[in-house]
Amino acid sequence: MFTDSHCHLSFPELQAKLPEILSAMQQAQVTRALCISCTMEEFPDVHALALGHENLWCTVGVHPDTEDMTEPSVQDLLERAALPRVVGIGETGLDYYGMEDRKGGRTIADLEWQRERFRTHIRAAQACRKPLVIHTRASSADTLAILKEEGEDGSVTQAGGVFHCFTETMEVAKAALDIGYYISFSGILTFKNAQDLRDVAAYVPLDRMLIETDSPYLAPVPYRGKTNNPSYVPYVAQQVAQLRGISAEEVGRITSANFDRLFAGVVA
Repeated sequence: MFTDSHCHLSFPELQAKLPEILSAMQQAQVTRALCISCTMEEFPDVHALALGHENLWCTVGVHPDTEDMTEPSVQDLLERAALPRVVGIGETGLDYYGMEDRKGGRTIADLEWQRERFRTHIRAAQACRKPLVIHTRASSADTLAILKEEGEDGSVTQAGGVFHCFTETMEVAKAALDIGYYISFSGILTFKNAQDLRDVAAYVPLDRMLIETDSPYLAPVPYRGKTNNPSYVPYVAQQVAQLRGISAEEVGRITSANFDRLFAGVVA
């Protein structure tokens, strides 16, 4: 019934508890999860999860905020995207958050390597016709500009994709929707101080919405502060349901159908 469109089951704190998590998913009626790659070094573990479990799929990509790891070429991404159960490219995008404390006082101009990495992922997604999983943090203007520069402008030839763990403004959501992208909401939607985000979730058309955990991060209320896992994604659905005046089960059905459509011809 429910699909977790973005999780990190390869991370040690979740991989060590995988049988328990898979059982919890079944009990919570979470029938599928997409395991996201953050580095090329991590990809074999992510791919092994997808190969080993009929309700798991995976992506290939390098997170924009990852340094000192293998920098992929378009060909590197395409070779792995062609493997069984690899359904998307990412997560990729831009991250300008914490330029002083997290990035050592560098400027946005110093992050050209992020922008080049993002372009590489976009080109790979277009070449293999698999959707992008977009991460954008404190960088939405450049994220949208680069997507459009690379041909992600709503045309039939674009790769398309999803803005995952959406935390941006209504204007950014509208811009993403205008170029044909989906918007995915996480447990942040349940946080007390997230009213602006709930306003966005009340606006985004249901047929363009996904839900996710981004686990092990961002556990929803009532588990905030604890280790997140895909069995908690129904709490995100419940929050959307309250905003839209429908049942959580209906949110699960619609967002799962959206997941099928986004990854059309890829996920069986």
